[in-house]
Parts: sequence; structure tokens; C-alpha cells
Amino acid sequence: MKQLSQRLRDGVMSVIDVPPPHVGSGMVLVRNHFSLISPGTEGSTVAAARKSLLGKAQERPQQVRQVLEVIAQQGPVQAYRAVQKKLEAYSPLGYTSAGVVVSVAPDVHDIAAGDRVACAGVGYASHAEVIAVPRNLCVRLPADADLAKASYNSLGAIAMQGVRQADLRLGETCVVIGLGLLGQLTGLILRASGVRVVGADISSAANDLAASHFADATFVMGAPGADAEVARLTGGIGADAVIITAATNSLDPINLAGRLLRKRGSVVIVGMVPTAFDRDPDYYRKELVLKMSCSYGPGRYDPLYEEQGVDYPAGFVRWTENRNMQAFQQLVHEGRLDVGYLTTHRFALEQAPAAYDLILGKTESYLGILIEYDHSRDLGRHRKEIAPASKAGGHAAGLVGVSFIGAGSYALSHLLPNLPDAKSVSRRGIVTATGTSARSVAERYSFGFCATDITEVLADEETTAVFIATRHDSHAKYAQMALRARKHVLVEKPLALDAAELALLRDEVLATDRVLMVGFNRRFAPLIQEIKKAFGSGPMAFVYRINAGSIPKDSWIQDPRAGGGRIVGEVCHFIDTLVFLSGSTIDTVHAVAMPGSAPTADTVVISLQFRNGSIGSICYFANGPKRMPKEQLEVFKDGQCAVLSDYKELVVHGGSSPRRKKLFSQDKGQAEMVRQFLDAVRTGGPSPISFAELDVVTEATFKTLQSLHDAASAAVGRGPDHVPV
Repeated sequence: MKQLSQRLRDGVMSVIDVPPPHVGSGMVLVRNHFSLISPGTEGSTVAAARKSLLGKAQERPQQVRQVLEVIAQQGPVQAYRAVQKKLEAYSPLGYTSAGVVVSVAPDVHDIAAGDRVACAGVGYASHAEVIAVPRNLCVRLPADADLAKASYNSLGAIAMQGVRQADLRLGETCVVIGLGLLGQLTGLILRASGVRVVGADISSAANDLAASHFADATFVMGAPGADAEVARLTGGIGADAVIITAATNSLDPINLAGRLLRKRGSVVIVGMVPTAFDRDPDYYRKELVLKMSCSYGPGRYDPLYEEQGVDYPAGFVRWTENRNMQAFQQLVHEGRLDVGYLTTHRFALEQAPAAYDLILGKTESYLGILIEYDHSRDLGRHRKEIAPASKAGGHAAGLVGVSFIGAGSYALSHLLPNLPDAKSVSRRGIVTATGTSARSVAERYSFGFCATDITEVLADEETTAVFIATRHDSHAKYAQMALRARKHVLVEKPLALDAAELALLRDEVLATDRVLMVGFNRRFAPLIQEIKKAFGSGPMAFVYRINAGSIPKDSWIQDPRAGGGRIVGEVCHFIDTLVFLSGSTIDTVHAVAMPGSAPTADTVVISLQFRNGSIGSICYFANGPKRMPKEQLEVFKDGQCAVLSDYKELVVHGGSSPRRKKLFSQDKGQAEMVRQFLDAVRTGGPSPISFAELDVVTEATFKTLQSLHDAASAAVGRGPDHVPV
């Protein structure tokens, strides 16, 4: 299929061929007929992308600070990779469209193939022939709906939410400042609600357009007499509300709003304007109310609502973002909102870059710009060849054929850059949920094909080894599928989210001769290897402090179903490191969490007892300062102590003088981990980490949660006294 995208590095836009998106749980697959360009939002995005690197840095100072923090903590290599993955990726555009449903996920029951729908959402309702949209971000339309008008869906919902925030009554007066596309939609909705509308814009043409469709009066921003005109229309009372839909760095709109309002009136911010208004005389003396309108409405930015489809009961939240979309579409279909006049241009998808040239160059007047799709065109399969066939050969050349399922931030920063060159591996396929990300990664790292369906990799005869770097809830399932397909597997941590998943993987490992390895990279770090060499095995004591930093409670990582929580999802790393250093399996765990950190339990102390007499404490704290180093490990044994600081510096005490080793950049062992995994695949040797160790480490995370729940120690599975290393 074809999709419009741009690269952030230079802002170059192109229509590229990508595989159709994957239909995950709760998703609806839609073939677009029309999508609408948002001139304000998308125009500013494209303009920023076309700036120089210095211009981009000046526009995003917060992101520059983040890069500097990465340099300080992890070194210049990781900072460079972090920047490059942003600059080089294909970035989809668009967030409002309408089309016909192709298929739905099994758990979607109120929409079916063949239904007409309108869609919303950045990253979902893109300018593409086919899109995959969460159920709560699309609305079902009547069979005779005009899809061109329905494609105004997202902007209509944004305008609708702004009007709801104004909380106006029949016969009241509202001033709309900014009469672009969003302001015109706002005015239409206000008029349909029985509210008198006054429009204001810097453009006389925009004012004239508003006057001919919904406005009782208009005035040019900055022109004299606006206050008197509003007073005249309202019998001297003043406007009941002002909705600002303009985009400007000027304080004029918000200060003007204060002058036009009656006492205790409301200002609603929908557009992009500063809010540092003059306190006196209007805002203070009139006791004005200032409100922000959050995009489409309640549910926006809530992953439970948007991604997992959990609706808000109408009795408690009457107008969610989805119900706002429904209301807008009903008004359009009934003819009570005449949005047809807003469309000034139509472009075929192939000519879409020219639409943005029109917006940025302002070569002619425009308002609503639609992208139109040829919905009779064959879309192709879920796989797109990238490299020539001769370059992708694996078995014939005696190479390890490598494919990736998932290629998110971690894979781009730590796995893909550490793959060996073409002399030892054949780079086969990249599978991600969206075609744009799959293609950009496949091109950047010279893989043979990209796809959005994992069966393309599992059925690929030239793929020998699969890296799984998806969300945590899919790790165990995809690892099972890959092992059954006779692939060697390196799966990012965690291995499983619960005991049932782990038990199924135990059975799968027993039934195969393939290598299964988890990305417990820290045991491969050079400074950890130095400690292992110096201390050997036998009883020792550990204090491992992790300044983990806070993660919002609504993050997928904190969701037990999606990410497993931070203990299962990340603490497994640190447990594995201690298992490796001690050379022993775990006997018991006992965990205590700081009061108030539940249910996420991300400020916790975990005490471990090992079968060989070793003991250790993992202090995992989410309440520390960001600038403090993340990890410090202390190992005590026989009069010696090794202190490892953030995988950059090691000091060993106990001799006549401390022994020091310092690295130029942080090295957590990812490169060595990848090398050893591929060597095992190539030579037919055992996994660099035995399954007995993977098993006990994963089980220990589950037992940690049990200990927190029971407020008691929990025994870990009774394996052999010595864990092979």
C-alpha cells in the first residue's frame, strides 16, 4: 500500500510503498477514501522538519537537554544513536480520515467489514491507503454518509469539545477568535446550538467567509470598535464566552478576550496561544474563567481508553472523545453543519506533497485540503521487499539469517547497531506493527524485507534466528511461535509475565533443540566480567542500588497486562546479574515496598538468599533525582569489595591500593550479548544463558510480587544447587 511520510532530518516528503498495518487487539482496519490535512498542526510539523539541524535544536530546547543528559549518563555513542533514530525514521502525517472497514479484530463486535467509519488520532488516522485504528478512535457512519465531509472528524471533535468547555446556553453570545479551519467549524457548531456568534480574524477574507455561513458579526483583529460592536449585540452585557482557535505567539487574542467578556464570562483555549494575560483590569475585576480544551475530549491521551478500549460510563462522562465524534458526524449527516464549503482543494495521494508546498508557500488561498484515495487499487501483501534477492541470501552463503519482530527504541539503540557485518549474518526481515516503521528500519539497517505480520518472518526459510523486541505481553507468545517454527530466539526481557506463560515456555524448550535466550545483557558487560574474574564463585554479598526514575502510572510498562510492571519488566535484569556473579540459584526472596508506591511497587527493597550462601539486596528506587547515576553495584567477598558505578567505572578495594578501571562510554554488554548469541546459533553450541537460569530469574520476579502481597518471604523453585554459567 502507499502512505505519505516525511523524514525529520530534511523534511523531504514522499509517498512510499509499505506493508498494510497489522490489526491488533481492539483495532479496526480501514481503507481510506479521504483524509484531511490540518493546515495548522501539520503545516507547523512540516515546517519544523524542513529547518536545519540548528533550527530544529532552537525550536526544541527540551529535547536538546535530553540529548545532553544521555551524553552525560551513557556517552556520545548512545546519544548519537538516539538522535539518528529520530532523524532517519519515516514519520507518518495526518490524523483525521474516513473510509470503509476492511476487517476488525476478534474483540471488536459493534463494527464490521463494509461499514463506513470516520477515524481520528495521530499515528492512526494517517494519510495512507489503509490504516489500523483503535475502536474508540473511530465512529460508525450511516451507509449513505458523505465520506469527504466525514473526514473532518478529528477537527470537528476538537471544535465540539471547545464549545462544550464554553458551556453556553441558547441565546447567549460567543466570540470566536481565529477563523481558520478550526474556527470555522467552531462557529458552525455554535450556530447549530442556537448561540449568537461573533468572529474575529486578521484576515478580512476569513471574516467574510464566516459572515456568510454562521457569524452575526465579524471584525478584523486590531481594528477599532470591536468592544463597542460586541456590547451593541449583547445589549451592553458583553460576550458570555470567547473561544480562541488562533495560532500565534502574540498575547493580543487572550487580552482581547478579557475586554470582550461580561463579568464571570469564560475564555476557552483551543488553539496555540500564550496565556500570560494582563491580570488587570479585565481578568481580575470581572472574575473571568480561563479553561483549556483538551483535543477531542475526555479519553484523549488515556491509554486505557484509546488503546485498550475501556469506555467511560455516559452517566459519569457524558461526552467522551468518541461521543464528540459521533455528535459531530450526526450533525453533518443531518445537514445541520454545512462543512462542504470548507473544502477548497483536493489532491490525489501521489500529489499530496504539493499540498504541503501550497500550505507553506501560501501560493494561493486555502482552507480545507482533502487527500483522495484510489480505493480500487490492489494493496499487495503484508511483506515488502527492500534489498535485492541476491543480497538477502542466508543458507546458501553459510550465514546466520537474522530477522527482528519489533524494532522500537531499545532495538534501535542497542540491538540493531550491534549486529555483525554481512560476512557473518544475513539481514532478512523487520516486522513491526506499522509499515512506515518497518520500512524505515529495514532500509536503515539493510534488511531484505519489511512486514507487519510476524508469519512473514516465521515462514521465511532463510531466517535462522529471530530477535523479539516487542511489548512485554507478546514476548512469551512470540517466543513459543518462533521456537515451533524452528528458529533460534533472543527475546528481550522479560521472558514471561506470569507463571502460566513461563510453564508453557518450559515445555517448548524441552521439545526443541533451538537456542532460547533472554536479553539479560548486564552479565556480558566488560566490568561485570572483571568482577566475575576477580571474585569467582562462592558465597558473597551484594548491594545493588538502582535509581530507576519515575514512570507515569498510566504507562503501558506499569500495566500488569501489557508491561508486567517494573519488577517483572526490569528488576529481572538485576536479579540475573546477581545470579551470574554468585554462580548459584535463588532460594528465597523477601520484598518490601515504600508505602504509597503500590500498586506499581517501583520503590522497593528486595532481599535475596542464594543456595550457595550468597545474600543480596536490590534497592530499586523510583523516587530519586534524574541526574544521579542510575546503577551502583557493590560486591563483598573475602576482604574484597568491588564497586561498579553505572557500568562506566569499577573500583576494587582490598589490596594495598584500590584497582580502578574506567571506560570512555557506558557499556552494559549488549554488543557482547548479541555476539555470543549469534556464535551459539552459528556453531550449534549451548545458549550463553542456560534455561535453568532464565527460569529461576523469571520465577524470582513473580515471587517478589508474591512476597509484597503476602508480606512474607517466598521460596523460589527448587533447582540444582549450582546454576551452570
